[in-house]
Amino acid sequence: MDESKRRVIEDYPAEKLPEELRGDIDPGRRTRVIVEVTESRRRTIPEPYLRSFGAHRDMNTSVEDAVARVRALRDEWGE
Repeated sequence: MDESKRRVIEDYPAEKLPEELRGDIDPGRRTRVIVEVTESRRRTIPEPYLRSFGAHRDMNTSVEDAVARVRALRDEWGE
């Protein structure tokens, strides 16, 4: 991995970690923090392609119609 996309911090106090990262680690403990940049696996489809796939063709659909169509698809797939 490219070293510019990774950082290792040895002996970092757990009490300084955000709670969502610390989890159930005792705040009095020392930790090693490794931060790596990851490539996004989420792909977005450019708008011109959405138009060619017809994703915008029903822009005037009411919420009720859209919900009814989604429910019909859900029921169809559930069978």
